[in-house]
Amino acid sequence: MISAQQPLFPNKIQGVMDCQTEEEETAEEQYNSENCTCSSKCASTAQSDSDSPVTLKILQNWVPRVSHYFDKEHYTYVGHQIIIQESIEHFGAVVWPGALALSQYLESNQEQFNLKDKKVLEIGAGTGLVSIVACILGAYVTATDLPEVLENLSYNISRNTQNKNMHKPEVRKLVWGEGLNEDFPASTYHYDFILATDVVYYHAALDPLLATMVYFCKPGTVLLWANKFRFSTDYEFLEKLCNIFNTTILAEFPESNVKLLKA
Repeated sequence: MISAQQPLFPNKIQGVMDCQTEEEETAEEQYNSENCTCSSKCASTAQSDSDSPVTLKILQNWVPRVSHYFDKEHYTYVGHQIIIQESIEHFGAVVWPGALALSQYLESNQEQFNLKDKKVLEIGAGTGLVSIVACILGAYVTATDLPEVLENLSYNISRNTQNKNMHKPEVRKLVWGEGLNEDFPASTYHYDFILATDVVYYHAALDPLLATMVYFCKPGTVLLWANKFRFSTDYEFLEKLCNIFNTTILAEFPESNVKLLKA
């Protein structure tokens, strides 16, 4: 069941990022008209205006610096400068808009989502930006991703958290849907928050991704997922998520086509 004031899939999303294809532009409208049952559920469970998702713009927290390295980006969140090294070799080693949206939202809504001393798992952590922000906010963080991304992920998290008054974060391998109970036994590992940004892009991995979210979301766990929506398959994944979890749209970033959801 979905908790939101307006239909989960609005008829139009204004403002898209550069290089968006024609398929991206029409995916949401096509999915609305042909396939979406999730939005009708949403309409039937409409709540008060205060429960509507907020419309936001991703702030320019990127800080330009004179640097000899083209692959390092500088950001400022929660009063800390964060230096992120990116890599063009892997999709997971680039800062995507969902990570900026969730980092901004966590910084601005600390009372609603108090991460201090909470156990936080980020799946598909990529460059580690969101995990670093969660560390700054006081969480016990475990950042996970595929083996080929871990070296760059570990480097970014280490350089931005070491010798600072934060809980020491952990970086671990996690292949969605594989070896979950062996690597993260349910009897031992329980997380207060699961964080995920722009994890819905590789369509062959969506079923394992959903299985991973279900595995880690125990009673009391909150999943925060921010994603740039591009294709109809993205909405199909969202509908599957809605059928399993009580899902709410917290915020939308129309210029970047990003939605932030809580489940």
